[in-house]
Amino acid sequence: MPSSQLPHLNFRSFVESLRADGDLISITRQVDPHLEVGAITRLVYENDGPAPLFENVKGAQNGLFRILGAPNALRADKKTRYGRLARHLGLEPTATMKEILDKMLSGAKNTPIEPVVVSEGECKENKLFGEQVNLEQLPTPLIHQNDGGKYIQTYGMHVIQSPDGKWTNWSIARAMIYDNKHLVGLVIEPQHIWQIHQLWKKEGRDAPWALCFGVPPAAIMAASMPIPDGVSEASYIGALTGSALEVIKCETNDLYVPASSEIVFEGTLSITERRPEGPFGEMHGYVFPADTHDWPQYNVECITHRDDAILPMSACGRLTDETHTMIGALAAAEIGRICREAGLPITDAFSPFESQVTWVALQFNTEKLREMKTTSEELRKRVGDLVFYHKAGYTIHRLILIGDDIDVYDGKDILWAFTTRCRPSLDETFYEDCKGFPLIPYMSHGNGSPTKGGKVVSDALMPTEYTTGRDWVAADFKNSYTEEVKERVLGNWEKDGFAAL
Repeated sequence: MPSSQLPHLNFRSFVESLRADGDLISITRQVDPHLEVGAITRLVYENDGPAPLFENVKGAQNGLFRILGAPNALRADKKTRYGRLARHLGLEPTATMKEILDKMLSGAKNTPIEPVVVSEGECKENKLFGEQVNLEQLPTPLIHQNDGGKYIQTYGMHVIQSPDGKWTNWSIARAMIYDNKHLVGLVIEPQHIWQIHQLWKKEGRDAPWALCFGVPPAAIMAASMPIPDGVSEASYIGALTGSALEVIKCETNDLYVPASSEIVFEGTLSITERRPEGPFGEMHGYVFPADTHDWPQYNVECITHRDDAILPMSACGRLTDETHTMIGALAAAEIGRICREAGLPITDAFSPFESQVTWVALQFNTEKLREMKTTSEELRKRVGDLVFYHKAGYTIHRLILIGDDIDVYDGKDILWAFTTRCRPSLDETFYEDCKGFPLIPYMSHGNGSPTKGGKVVSDALMPTEYTTGRDWVAADFKNSYTEEVKERVLGNWEKDGFAAL
């Protein structure tokens, strides 16, 4: 199989890989995009079910479109829990979260590989221009009943380039249909799409823009990661996968998009026109029905698409959907990398799903921590100053410092350490002068500034971990029994009638 057709580099191949894994349900009966598609997908998330492929969406016509729900959610099987994420990166479905995040971070270590421009691509199989473009005729889902509109953009990738052409950004930011030719969506500080939008404002011109749906899965992962300012995701993906991504020029502007994209919208991002957007059921699990704000307008001038195109859709909300598996996990990975580069002895970092990805746990090598001869107060401030004033820490509001006896990828372990080792206030350092993430309900609908502060470093390292080492033994299966007893219990576990571990 050519590299361009591998599942992590071709969305259509990715869908078939899920089918081969038994991780996809093809729904051939007609399903209504008005709430029904969203409801099925939401129930899938809340029960870790297979990804639903809606083959017969009411109102679809001329190849626009089928819908794939829950494209990067979790599986119920413990052995392949993160199989959908693994398939995004060319890893085996049994890959651990650590292996997945290490793979994502490898893009920063490897030599960048620039994309290769091709003259033909699947995304050009069908082309619509001018009066042929009517967004309101598309079978776009109303995902939650209190959403302010039909959100076509929940798992697509914006493409925008700085005016000097030196920086091309690929990113995910929600957008809903405003009318037959326009979208409106978040362009929020300090995200890269906002930074480039500001550069076009200085130029006094609308920004050339594209929105791609069903892009190579490795690309959507990179688009979710807070990689450094000025770095173009296309070359990062090349470094990550070891293959040059195939891109093709847009019909109406000079941007390049993944050639295998399922659907591509082309047009401009306005620097002057703003429209009301929202509300939307977001990553923290809430819809506030009165939550409408003005955001920039996207002008859609052209649509190109594959035959029988597939629109990927994320029905955001309570655990566990793509906003949790990707945004929090990838922010944590970048935060861990930043801390290690600053000389901190951090082994791993992860955002526990139970926190609705507002926390990141930082695991310390406590032997090296003791060599630092530091104190809890000094360490909390060093970590907080480093992370909370960096773009990678923008969406995160609590950093939890944990020791190496804690599994950073196990939310129960993190909660155990936090609730039993971190004394409220005394073991915490609060930040009220850094940027806050307004989408978190306690920011935008709580007390205090909606855009500033609300952050804390919580130290769940016990005092002896700074000095002489752990002076306790965990009261659990791993630590409270001899190896002989544990082997005997495990050897008889299923024979005794228990489910396989």
